[in-house]
Amino acid sequence: MTDTAGTSIDAGRTPTGTVRRPALSPSRAGDFKQCPLLYRFRAVDRLPEKPTKAQVRGTVVHAVLERLFALPVDERLPERAEALLEPCWRELSAEQPAWTALFTGPDDPALAEWLGSARRLLAGYFELEDPRRLEPEACELLVETELDSGVLLRGYIDRIDVAPTGEIRVVDYKTGAAPRAIGEGKALFQMKFYALALWRLRGVVPRQLRLMYLADRQSLSYTPDEAELRRFERTLDAIWQAILRAGRTGDFRPNRSRLCDWCDHQAFCPEFGGTPPTYPGWPEPIAPDETPLDRAD
Repeated sequence: MTDTAGTSIDAGRTPTGTVRRPALSPSRAGDFKQCPLLYRFRAVDRLPEKPTKAQVRGTVVHAVLERLFALPVDERLPERAEALLEPCWRELSAEQPAWTALFTGPDDPALAEWLGSARRLLAGYFELEDPRRLEPEACELLVETELDSGVLLRGYIDRIDVAPTGEIRVVDYKTGAAPRAIGEGKALFQMKFYALALWRLRGVVPRQLRLMYLADRQSLSYTPDEAELRRFERTLDAIWQAILRAGRTGDFRPNRSRLCDWCDHQAFCPEFGGTPPTYPGWPEPIAPDETPLDRAD
């Protein structure tokens, strides 16, 4: 079951119905760092958010690239990716009525323009690398691991490449423009999260974290080391403990910043004269997972 923003209402249950423990994802950790009240609205209250065209486009482009790598190597061509675009859009939007509501119908000129912008992003991907030269170990991989402190990490990695020598590269597609300092910091936080999870799962520190900005045809690469990931692990421990303290008391304080301009929840935020809903209590054991839109860009 989903709400209008595509957030899983049953996010704390596996397909077999088993209740999962609360986990920390890169998106929700980023929310708490940005604004504890935003974390509450998304992970505890689960307030609906209207998807944007940019978010949905990113989700569809990610789906196309995942399906591209499922094709035989010699078929991973720009024209095949373009041919996958509209079927992916129809399939995914059929599952998400809120997505189709972004357009007036299949003949809406805005839809044609939007699909054209997605095609340009796919073309940008092919300028950055040739998928015929790659054989990823996994695409859209769910990773989950428990740290020594007991914090459970959970997230989805766009792609993992493993060299014959065993070196790991983590790849993340970004459909927005290459970021300035604040955006780059957020992206690297996400990538370090994945690197830490993989290190704890496999005992190998990824050799490279690669961010591919399709709109700008730019790639950013970063090489983590074990000492850095140990420090990052302590950072995640501290974030999770702060979340648990706030969860017990209901004291999720707003943190006003320039990012508030893009927040859907100003009507409920005291910084903008609003009143939050009555605190429903910490949602244990429901897991505040990422949504496909979180992972899109």
